Amino acid sequence: MNTDIIKGKPVADKITDKLIKEVEELKEKNIIPKLSIVRVGEKPDDISYERGAVSRCSKIGIDTERIVLDEDVSEEKYIETIEKLNKDKNINAILCLRPLPENIDENIIKNIIDPEKDVDCFNPMNTSKLFEGDKEGYAPCTPEAVMKILEYYDVDLVGKNTVVLGRSLIVGRPVAMMLMEEHSTVTICHSKTDDLVKEAKKADVLISAIGKAKIIDKSYIKEDAIVIDVGINLDKDGNLCGDVDTNSVRGKAKMVTPVPGGVGSVTTSVLAEHVIRACKKQNRID
Repeated sequence: MNTDIIKGKPVADKITDKLIKEVEELKEKNIIPKLSIVRVGEKPDDISYERGAVSRCSKIGIDTERIVLDEDVSEEKYIETIEKLNKDKNINAILCLRPLPENIDENIIKNIIDPEKDVDCFNPMNTSKLFEGDKEGYAPCTPEAVMKILEYYDVDLVGKNTVVLGRSLIVGRPVAMMLMEEHSTVTICHSKTDDLVKEAKKADVLISAIGKAKIIDKSYIKEDAIVIDVGINLDKDGNLCGDVDTNSVRGKAKMVTPVPGGVGSVTTSVLAEHVIRACKKQNRID
């Protein structure tokens, strides 16, 4: 069986083309959407995501600013930074790159960021809206990117068995809620799951967000399954790779997303979409 490698670029391009038109309409009203990205330290994965987000926003016409804080920044300084952005009317959206250092309590910060500017579902108000199925909030960008890919490639989720590997609030649990909204039957697996391979092989759609390089091989895959790889890892040679060993699942999976070039390339487009939504809300534009 041939396995289709379903790339994120056409999905991202479709979203981007739509957003360029929306920004042009805003600029006619003398409104320019603006995103502030707050990064702590010089972690390569944070820098990579930041670079991609800035590039995507620039292409669309969204202004961005980058605030880089020292790795040993105090919690008080971080809070001060977020509060300043909350009050700045020129800033429509705030993206806090996570995870934060251990000396900064995310449970405190998430309650400080303005939910109207929180475009990656950090504030509990947006989390609760997601879990209630209220589309007025902002879902985390990566899970929404997963859903955009499934939609673009006409993957029927109704009644299908979907297995999510990973239970984080950033990917695993949010994407499970979004899948259930589409009437999929969802199982969430994690590090304590008995017989992970057995559970994974039940999946018509398998979504991996474990964060372990190439751990998912063909032994985890049901014949004709659709595999969405959310993992961002480095292999033993230092090359970027996902959770899924793509070469291993070829010929068994029906579809699989690559890393790089899969979910990650759509995530920044979703982020830009959220920035424009926030800008319109704040300017009372339907």
